[in-house]
Amino acid sequence: MDHPGIVTAVKPGFVTVQIESTSACAACAAHSKCGFAESKTKTLDIPIPQDFKTSRLRDFETSSFEVGDRVTVTIDHTRGLLATWWAYVLPAILLIAVAVALSLAALPEPLVILLTFATLGLYLLVLYLFREKLDSRFTLELKIEN
Repeated sequence: MDHPGIVTAVKPGFVTVQIESTSACAACAAHSKCGFAESKTKTLDIPIPQDFKTSRLRDFETSSFEVGDRVTVTIDHTRGLLATWWAYVLPAILLIAVAVALSLAALPEPLVILLTFATLGLYLLVLYLFREKLDSRFTLELKIEN
């Protein structure tokens, strides 16, 4: 998954890149007429490891990036699918499973709803507590465009 972007800031240890995120229908020939195509500007702070020999960015140093550089932000396909699993699929399965289980237990609907959302909150808390470990697994690569 590649996203073209522009470097907006270079600081010790990381580079800030602004990317334009577009929906899939933005490539459609009729997207300007239907009004469903959406586009959002996102800002990413991409860490640049100090040890470039073990880094995926071994060809670059922080000083080689300059504000205004056109870059490509890339994430490995497998890691992208894994991120989708953690962010969307697993919470959806968890919500459905908890709601069905609590409904089958003949609990009142307001309690089922409350406990289902409490489960989602607990899931998000667990993700937050393990954010550093997850951040290290979902590394982004930068490539300077020529």
